Amino acid sequence: MSDATAIVAIDGPAGAGKSSVAKRAAKALGFAFLDTGAMYRAATWWALEQGVCLEDADALAESTRAMTLEIHEGDQGQQVLVNGTDVTQAIRTPEVTRVIYKLDQNSAVRRHLVALQQRFGARAPTVAEGRDIGTVVFPKAKCKIFMDASLETRAKRREKELAAKGVAVDFGRLCAEIHERDEQSRNRADSPLRMAEDAVLLDTTNLTLDEAVAEIVRLARERL
Repeated sequence: MSDATAIVAIDGPAGAGKSSVAKRAAKALGFAFLDTGAMYRAATWWALEQGVCLEDADALAESTRAMTLEIHEGDQGQQVLVNGTDVTQAIRTPEVTRVIYKLDQNSAVRRHLVALQQRFGARAPTVAEGRDIGTVVFPKAKCKIFMDASLETRAKRREKELAAKGVAVDFGRLCAEIHERDEQSRNRADSPLRMAEDAVLLDTTNLTLDEAVAEIVRLARERL
């Protein structure tokens, strides 16, 4: 496992701003960036692409283990490849978002992806974000942050992200979907979303992106 002193672990619910903040904080710190949600999205996209039955837990686990997953940080940002195919944009569609819980509630899928995440963190100092980073993936990390924001704020951020990609959504339905994802994450039997006892709570409801990044960088430098 990675040296815990070189990990910034960021957890929190959907739309709290984890990816955007973690990516910029990693750049400011000179660390690698790991978006673990992208890994579950990639596994979900692959299962859909292969026509795997989403109710078949064993088939989903086998599908995940069979795919080759690569994550690279380039000039245009993070690039996600599944079996050599660039799926960076494809994994962000509402279709993937609606069924990702089928994968992230699967214990065998989680074990496989957690092992990949720990391997990634062992290669270099890393800012990692997800839902079980400080509790399961890197429990010994010296810097743990739990990012949260109001449901309305999180839904507005997600709506803006999708609009930038040309995807129109119903705001009420989006709120309901994010709330449902929160409940699924918090109530799953394996690695539920929760704030680690030694994590710092960072409410980003009224923070700008720059302010949130600055606070993450400050905490990282203070604790590492």
